[in-house]
Amino acid sequence: MSARVAITGLGAVSALGLDVASHLAGLKAGTVGIAPLRRVDATTLRSKIGAEVPEFDPQAYFEPRQLGLLDRSSQMGLIATREAVAQSSGALEGVALHRAGAIFSASIGYWTMEEGYQKLYLDKAPRPHPFTVPRAMPSGTASVVTMDLGIHGPAFGIASACSSASHAMGTAFHMVRSGMLDVAVAGGAEASMTPGMLRAWEALRVLSPEGCHPFSKDRSGLVLGEGAAVVVLENLEQARARGATILAEMTGFGMSSDGIDMTAPDTESCARAMSLALEDAGIAPEAVDYVNAHGTATPLNDKTESAAMRLVFGNRLAALPVSSTKSMYGHTLSASGALDMVATVLALREGFLPPTMGFNEADPECDVDCVPNASRAASPEVAISSSFAFGGLNAVLAVRRYPG
Repeated sequence: MSARVAITGLGAVSALGLDVASHLAGLKAGTVGIAPLRRVDATTLRSKIGAEVPEFDPQAYFEPRQLGLLDRSSQMGLIATREAVAQSSGALEGVALHRAGAIFSASIGYWTMEEGYQKLYLDKAPRPHPFTVPRAMPSGTASVVTMDLGIHGPAFGIASACSSASHAMGTAFHMVRSGMLDVAVAGGAEASMTPGMLRAWEALRVLSPEGCHPFSKDRSGLVLGEGAAVVVLENLEQARARGATILAEMTGFGMSSDGIDMTAPDTESCARAMSLALEDAGIAPEAVDYVNAHGTATPLNDKTESAAMRLVFGNRLAALPVSSTKSMYGHTLSASGALDMVATVLALREGFLPPTMGFNEADPECDVDCVPNASRAASPEVAISSSFAFGGLNAVLAVRRYPG
């Protein structure tokens, strides 16, 4: 018999702040963390804005020896993990170490790679940093989390572009639900706004120079962000038995692949992932109270996602709140699904709907209630969070408010 799965801990690092409390305050206030770039010289860039983590000093969190093994993305991932585990109030205590897992998005250590290239090709150094490989490897965050927490169970990174964190959380959810694990920490971390990667994204012509305006007719592209988010998932009965505060219940996970195009999303495939998540959760579309959309603010994504939701929710879509929280903390790529999930759980737990900031003009092709420009008091019980990635790799998670 499948177990129910509780979310007992959240951790977040984003342009809204260095913890979940800052994240919650920013979501409620509609704080936009997008600003002129500070860590890179944007003089020659067309898009000079991004959602960087403010006032981030890794030396406040790590010893110098440990920092030598951590890329910027892993630093943020580990900070978010520590916060989530602390909030869970003992999820790992008394659990056999091989019954705990760490499933994360696979994220290349972009800053490590950038610094290495600079040493080799600009500074003419004979070699890069000696720990370049372990710092930059895509499974780096999962690895350092196991070492920090003493986890001996399954741990790995999942690579599916912007759906990576959602696939990681969904995989961890299935592992706990099936009984393979008693507890899992899962999520994603990404710090990709290096000079080289910013130019690479500019070459795709999907970055906005003005700002992030999801579902608005004047949207002109996405804005990159950096950050990390983590959830602690555990057997619900186990969590109740130890007196844990249950923040929400994860109930379903749906996946699909378009199999059509590398960058253009497919309406029917996106809809299939949403429908599969609801089916897995045993939830009818009519029961959904809130959708945290992928909502990247590219002209094609928002149009396609709106059409996909129309297939799933029908005429009810016009009255269903759908927001893109990326409008506040940017598109954090492989970490985005985890930050979106934290926002979704907070909405259920705290009784509000996060806004879509930067909304200026209605678009007939995006006929959704995007909770424009200000959060809204509400009492959502059931929600889904969607991630649709380049390569047509889709992941959707369903969650339910837990009473109490």
